Amino acid sequence: MSIQTLAIDIGGSGVKVLVLDEAGVPLTERARLDTPQPSTPQAILEVIHTLTATQGTFDRVSVGFPGVVRRGVVYTAANLDGTWLGFNLATALSASFNKPVRVINDADMQGLGAIASNGVELVITLGTGFGSGLFLDGRLVPNLELGHHAFRKSETYEEQLGRAALDAVGKKRWNRRLGRAIVSLENLFNYDMLYIGGGNTDRIEIELPPNVKIVPNISGLLGGIALWRS
Repeated sequence: MSIQTLAIDIGGSGVKVLVLDEAGVPLTERARLDTPQPSTPQAILEVIHTLTATQGTFDRVSVGFPGVVRRGVVYTAANLDGTWLGFNLATALSASFNKPVRVINDADMQGLGAIASNGVELVITLGTGFGSGLFLDGRLVPNLELGHHAFRKSETYEEQLGRAALDAVGKKRWNRRLGRAIVSLENLFNYDMLYIGGGNTDRIEIELPPNVKIVPNISGLLGGIALWRS
């Protein structure tokens, strides 16, 4: 019998779920609800259970979380409630579902659903914040929090390219910033391919270089199957 994986993508603006088969093919329709405010662990766990009730049966759980996660424990959560720090998300979900659970950074999970596993591949996500994931021949370099590093004008990538910045400066200036960021990131990482995901990719209007690709949001869920590969 095929092992089915519930993939969960927790974001600053929305929580999404989907069930995948062993090959990573979706078995259900993606379900989404807005991230609750305040975005405490208990509030988000309640949203996850509401969404999961629409998905049928599953055998294990993969979670993408917007912050640094080590062994299922949350270490940073810049765009969620501060009570997440130190919270063991893997243990909490495993206890409530009575299923094995693995948790990873959300941009890393999106990358696992998008990369070709060839050379140096960088993933950035443009949403409420600015997520990032780095891969070498398909192997993840863990805990890369590029969004909180200095970019320009004494501000970080997230401060210049997050949703608040997009709303404040408008699409035209935001796109110019994105173009500068792409040049900066290529000089920094010398990547073979850059993948851009996240909810704000539909705001991109600049011409992208040949080694830059926009990936669909569902990649953030499809990458969940990779967490169980040896």
